[in-house]
Amino acid sequence: MGIIGIVGVLLALFLKETKSQFATYISLATCLLIIFYSLSKLTYIINTINTIMGYISIEMDYLLILAKIVGITYIAEFSANICKDGGFSTIASQIEIFSKLAILGVSMPILMALLETANSFLR
Repeated sequence: MGIIGIVGVLLALFLKETKSQFATYISLATCLLIIFYSLSKLTYIINTINTIMGYISIEMDYLLILAKIVGITYIAEFSANICKDGGFSTIASQIEIFSKLAILGVSMPILMALLETANSFLR
């Protein structure tokens, strides 16, 4: 994937001087290509998680929360970097703040379960 990234950057830099709007499109297309290729590796990750679940008992809800957190992180990072590349660093900062709040909101059930477990040990 590094080669695709380097080729995309070189094409974007080459086109930036002559047709800057095409450089942005090349950059975006390269990012999307890398993301879609990375998503194809998701089946291996899911199979590994299912194998781990066979060895130990983990509630599926916790794994779904973990998957949501990872998804929020990747989407927010991708979106913020696109905004930064376009010169909209203020919007990128807002995306990063919102993603942190979203992760905090999604992770609340895990925090509550942890507090309930700690509370049961203290009684």
